[in-house]
Amino acid sequence: MADIIDLKATDLAAMLCSRVCHDLINPIGAIGNGLEVLGDPAQTEMADGARDLIASAARQSRAKLEFARLAYGASSTSGTDIDTRECERVARILFEIEKADLEWSVPLILLPKHKAKLFMNMLLIAAMSVPRGGQVTAAISGDAGYEKFEFHSKSDPEKRQKTLIPSGAAGLLAGTPDEGFVDARGIQPFYTGLLARMTDMDIAIGIENDVFYFTATPRLQQKSLKNLFRASERQQSANQFLGSAAPQWGWR
Repeated sequence: MADIIDLKATDLAAMLCSRVCHDLINPIGAIGNGLEVLGDPAQTEMADGARDLIASAARQSRAKLEFARLAYGASSTSGTDIDTRECERVARILFEIEKADLEWSVPLILLPKHKAKLFMNMLLIAAMSVPRGGQVTAAISGDAGYEKFEFHSKSDPEKRQKTLIPSGAAGLLAGTPDEGFVDARGIQPFYTGLLARMTDMDIAIGIENDVFYFTATPRLQQKSLKNLFRASERQQSANQFLGSAAPQWGWR
């Protein structure tokens, strides 16, 4: 089994910054182009198109910045928990510029900051699984402290685009990318896997019956279930032993 890549904090920060810049360069550039057209007296006939371009690019920039602030940054200096209403607000702004539709099945709860970041980064990966449009479902279930994150998505059949697992995502999430290294292109899923390990969550990703699934399950919950199962097995073995020994030793 390959060793998990351990990035220096400075490298992680640099790559995340590069990712944000990459996401913003096109809409910011479009705003600049639109302003140039509006400032050119020889292109007055293109003014309406330029205004539409600026408005669209501004929406994209805002959505990407709002998402980056919550998913990558500190988001807020007050407190360590994030309200899922804030997650929903940012998610819906993001999906205004995504081609997929969002179904939100998340209760009103407070999530620890790193878990909220994990949830939002998982949402972005789920959106990438249907690049030409479709339906993305985001859900949280379980008791406080043992929440399970679940995402499912399916492509729009009219677009004739298969639902897919984003390229290289499985290895990057596990911290063992196929290329053997991490760069700015793959830093978002790598960071998602890092957040999962920080919050003791086990990730599963795949496609079943043309539906993409992406889950994060608390490890403590899994251990508790395993321990409960083992305790039950031990109790059954003890009962069987005592039952078989009773006639020999005269027990009733």
